[in-house]
Amino acid sequence: MPRRGVARLDATTGRLDPAFRATSVGGDVSDLEVVGGRLIVGGQFAKRLAALDLTTGADTGYLDLGITGTADGVARPTRIYRFAVSPDRTRLVAVGDVGRVSGQFRERAFMVDLRPDSGTLSPWYYAGLGNDCQSNGHIPAYLRDVDFSPDGRWFVTVATGGIPAEGELGASVCDAAARFETAALQPRRPTWINYTGGDTLHSVAVTGAAVYVSGHQRWLDNPMGHDSCGPGCIPRQGIGAIDPAGGRALPWNPGKTRAVGGRDLLATSSGLWVGSDGAYFRGEYRYGIAFVPLPPA
Repeated sequence: MPRRGVARLDATTGRLDPAFRATSVGGDVSDLEVVGGRLIVGGQFAKRLAALDLTTGADTGYLDLGITGTADGVARPTRIYRFAVSPDRTRLVAVGDVGRVSGQFRERAFMVDLRPDSGTLSPWYYAGLGNDCQSNGHIPAYLRDVDFSPDGRWFVTVATGGIPAEGELGASVCDAAARFETAALQPRRPTWINYTGGDTLHSVAVTGAAVYVSGHQRWLDNPMGHDSCGPGCIPRQGIGAIDPAGGRALPWNPGKTRAVGGRDLLATSSGLWVGSDGAYFRGEYRYGIAFVPLPPA
């Protein structure tokens, strides 16, 4: 049964629901989440971010943001990579290959206010997202994932892109995890940035106790590293945890095969799921997926 981009399956039988037809999504979907009785989907299709009816798949019209352009203005398909929704379901932050939203400049990331009747563009924007990374010619849209804190007061982005260009250390979020405060609509700097020293972070999951990050990184706490272990760097092969307040690496260090890297993390009340192309996790064979029990938040 042809279903481009998104389909609805019965959770018990796994069978396709023939009544759900998301015909407005005519391209790739990279992220989706049920919010306020709607299915929000993001990806590379006409609207890039849409809210669908949970039963029929029809576009509800709740999101009509006019997402256009690319991170560096070069002609490529506009797309959303990932988005996160605050726990109180009032805000959404999306990252991707984006240039403008609702006619406003929003290079690489933007925030949406999720109002009762429609989602509208928030004034939030960090001007430092206009900075290029050293490998910007190859990866202009360098943000890769985002997640909110459990209380929704802050969120963390992770990125690829190479080390920051000269003079932009501490402002650019290239190859790093960076914390932003939700209420700070025009931040001068992130609350903190934790650099890998030149390795990609693909995914992030935030709990009350830690910010978990995964990619093909070799280190954290490595702002002076240039594809090397700079002064004070902490080895963290493929996965690591960061102190939410101070932004420094925590002692948790299971280690995993780096490979291309951990593309998805899901924190639950019982532990952390890690999706990756790495073969080993904490020295045990866990190709594709691993589960890690975690202490209470």
